[in-house]
Amino acid sequence: MRPHRTQLASVAAVAAALLFAGGAVTVASGEEEAPRTPVSASADAGFARDMSVHHQQAVEMSFIVRDRTRDEAVRRLAYDIANTQANQRGMMLGWLDLWGLPKVESGVEPMAWMGMGGHGDSGPKDGAYMPGMATKTQLEELRRASGREAEILYLKLMTAHHKGGVHMAEGCVRTCSVEVERNLAQGMVDAQESEIRLMADMLRKRGA
Repeated sequence: MRPHRTQLASVAAVAAALLFAGGAVTVASGEEEAPRTPVSASADAGFARDMSVHHQQAVEMSFIVRDRTRDEAVRRLAYDIANTQANQRGMMLGWLDLWGLPKVESGVEPMAWMGMGGHGDSGPKDGAYMPGMATKTQLEELRRASGREAEILYLKLMTAHHKGGVHMAEGCVRTCSVEVERNLAQGMVDAQESEIRLMADMLRKRGA
């Protein structure tokens, strides 16, 4: 009996791994088909690529402000955002590896998977590749600021950043086919909307 149970456990483990790596399972005529791996032009791949870039800037801004203020509330928020979004970014890049897809797709504009086409022929505005992203000029302002000025600027920039991120995540919830990715996107929506409300309160307390 022991070898039989071990064999069944191994089969179950392999099946679970295939479902995770392959993504969605489609249903046709009442029967499940084989796990389907997202293609490079899919919403699943586009969201993973774009949100990884979006998250990276949030991590960068959070580390900047932690060096520019001693306010514990802002430093704690910045740490939470940096830690959460760095972990989520790692998950999304890991999915692209599992799917055998490039992390950067040349010739494809950001947000094309949402039908937005990024910034069109004009290109990114001062480094802001996607909605909500801070420009290079704004990042430099944050690096030069300190104390209350840095806190307010960070909270404003991160509020805009979160709003753009929520918009993207909602797009994945609607169009992504991989269930675990849709669940992650919905989690982003819920968490970032909560943080937007928190930051609005923090700005009011700072008279901004």
